[in-house]
Amino acid sequence: MNHRIRVLAGAVALSISSTVNAAQKPEEIRQLGTSLLPWGAEKAGNAAGTVPAYTGQVKVPAAYDPKKPGIRPDPFADEKPLLLIDAKNMEQHAGRLSPGVMAMMRKYPSFRIDVYPSHRTMVYPKWVQDNSIKNATSCQAVNNNLTLKGCYGGVPFPIPKSGSEVMWNHVVKYSAPESWTGRFQTWVVGGSNAPTLQADQVAAYNSPFFDEKREGPNPEGTDFFQFRADMTGPARRAGEKLLILESTAMGPGGTRVWQYLPGQRRVKLSPDLAYDTPNPQSGGASTMDDARAFAGALDRFDFKLIGKKEMYIPYNTFKMQAGGQCSNAQLMTPKHLNPDCVRWELHRVWVVEGVPKQGVRHIYSKRIMYFDEDAPGAGISDGYDAVGKPYRVNMVFPYPFYEAPAQATDRFASFDLATGTYNEAVGATETGGWYLIGRKPSSYYTSDSLAASGVR
Repeated sequence: MNHRIRVLAGAVALSISSTVNAAQKPEEIRQLGTSLLPWGAEKAGNAAGTVPAYTGQVKVPAAYDPKKPGIRPDPFADEKPLLLIDAKNMEQHAGRLSPGVMAMMRKYPSFRIDVYPSHRTMVYPKWVQDNSIKNATSCQAVNNNLTLKGCYGGVPFPIPKSGSEVMWNHVVKYSAPESWTGRFQTWVVGGSNAPTLQADQVAAYNSPFFDEKREGPNPEGTDFFQFRADMTGPARRAGEKLLILESTAMGPGGTRVWQYLPGQRRVKLSPDLAYDTPNPQSGGASTMDDARAFAGALDRFDFKLIGKKEMYIPYNTFKMQAGGQCSNAQLMTPKHLNPDCVRWELHRVWVVEGVPKQGVRHIYSKRIMYFDEDAPGAGISDGYDAVGKPYRVNMVFPYPFYEAPAQATDRFASFDLATGTYNEAVGATETGGWYLIGRKPSSYYTSDSLAASGVR
């Protein structure tokens, strides 16, 4: 049955009370690298053939020019949609659509999804695959599931047994062998209004958690996300700088945010830029933890693993990336992104429900998240309001790199169903997308570096 929840490698434990990774059964471990890929995804396709077996890296188009970093031709440009889903026929496909996506179809008659043939294009270097297999018996989530212990630079939990473990796989997700950079913009589209540029910036990203040279497991508190953005526009924001550091020891000190504001000529720690604080670059259309479908610490939610199922999610989104068929102006239509520009595919996803912990305030009464089995950074997250209706829908738009075993899962958008406003964080289509660079020195991702490079 197509819509049946499929649980990987036996029954999935729903309890989240354990503070450590449940001991894997020997038969489960033996599946890694055979029927399961080293990172835990099922190697085989589904019985219908609509989810293919994993075959490895996509064939790089002949038009790809390594001298044009960030520009990647679409290897599937000649494919046509298999299916178009909108409000008229969505009930026929309800088992493969998130409730938030269906709510968007009901609210916006112009919104639809174009479903293309599925391609499993996520790739990992051999050393990340090997480390993922090691993590199956070594990696633990301790300290109320808020600290990783004994974890190598791979997928932390290739055979997840709890919602928290799936969430760790998502936030720590592997993107690239070293670092990436590029021009990065955030836009807000309000109702029928034209897009408004919130920030134009040069960004750089690094993950010390994934260090090929490290022989043993990562020390507790290793950063898995280092992000720095230097603003170049619009004029009112030129010169601002932002630094976000997230580590494998969450909670106090786990996520650190600094800002440099030219008008004040100083760097300040910004502890309030977290959780459900409105993202200052979103025009109020999303929270800080809406980024990348979910970002930040896991301490305010109890996460329950529902299981695995087949879902339609954005995937291989070359049309909307640098060098693609859609310019920013074509893409950012009122109320939602232009459906002609967004590719959707059928993939197996892990389903996790997050509910605020007792005594914790959050604007969402619950979240339901759907993360890809191959690329845990890719997927959709629905946030629900106080009466249990979809409130905001967060989507990630993944695509593979060609120059290395890697995949970008850091372009995302948040859609506010209450106001009809959405914001998108993009690698500017016309100016070039993310591209790989060597690791910058660790000093680059420090508050002192922000201050030293600030305009005085």
